[in-house]
Amino acid sequence: MSVPPESVTPPSSGAPQPAGLATPEEHQWAMFAHLSALVGALLTGALGGGWGCFIGPLVIWLVKKDTMPFVNDQGKEALNFNITVAMVFVILALFSIMTLGIGLLIAIPLWVVVGVAWLVFTIIAAIKANEGVAYRYPFTLRLIK
Repeated sequence: MSVPPESVTPPSSGAPQPAGLATPEEHQWAMFAHLSALVGALLTGALGGGWGCFIGPLVIWLVKKDTMPFVNDQGKEALNFNITVAMVFVILALFSIMTLGIGLLIAIPLWVVVGVAWLVFTIIAAIKANEGVAYRYPFTLRLIK
C-alpha cells in the first residue's frame, strides 16, 4: 500500500518554524532582513565603522512584523544578532581606549574574527531564510522578544 505524496511530511530540520506555512514572499523578505545588515554595514562603514548593521533588519522587522509571521521571527533574529555584534565591537573599542591603545593587540584580532563570523553567519541565515527555514544565530543575546 503506497502513501500519496501529499500526506508525506518532510523531515524536520530541528529549527523551530513559526506557526503556519510561510509564503515565498515571506521567505524573500526574511532573506532581505538578514542581508540588509550587510548593506547597512557597507553604507555606514566609511562613515562610522559599520555601526549601521542593525538598521536594515530593524526597518524590515518594523514594517513587516504585523503582516508576515516568518519575517517577524527572522527579522527579530537578525536584529538581535546584529545588536549583539555591534555591542561586541563597541566593548572592544572601549577596551582599547581604556588601555590607551595597548588593548588593540587583543581587539584587532578579535574584530577580525568577529567580523568574519558575522559575515559567514549572516550569509548562512539569508540562505536558510530564503529556503523557509527559521535560522537561529549562535552566541546571540535575545534582546528583542
